[in-house]
Amino acid sequence: MLAIRMQRNGRAHYPTYRIVVQEAQRHPLSGRVVAEVGNYNPATKALTLDKAAVEKYLKNGAQPSSRVAYILAKNDVKLPDWVKKASVKSAKAKHADKLRKNQPKEEAPAEAPVEPAEAPAEA
Repeated sequence: MLAIRMQRNGRAHYPTYRIVVQEAQRHPLSGRVVAEVGNYNPATKALTLDKAAVEKYLKNGAQPSSRVAYILAKNDVKLPDWVKKASVKSAKAKHADKLRKNQPKEEAPAEAPVEPAEAPAEA
């Protein structure tokens, strides 16, 4: 089975990615690539993509990774119905009852009313 995935290139702390088609069982860095169909630079958001080649491999059953599927959908490449869409994750606190915002409000101690000092009588 073929997979369309991103292969990391670039230098330290400045990645660039090749969008490649390769056997799904192979590690992305193994070097055995069937075809290179594009490049992606996340720093500049620059993308070059051979849409015809991508559509050909998708039509023949290549499964895109979740990130590649997101990039392809964003750039108007028609994905087949069987392509898995990434689910939207929602963050949920483990112990919500321990959060400060969920604790009962502490009552501030009521201060005794201060009586005004007697004003000196005018002569």
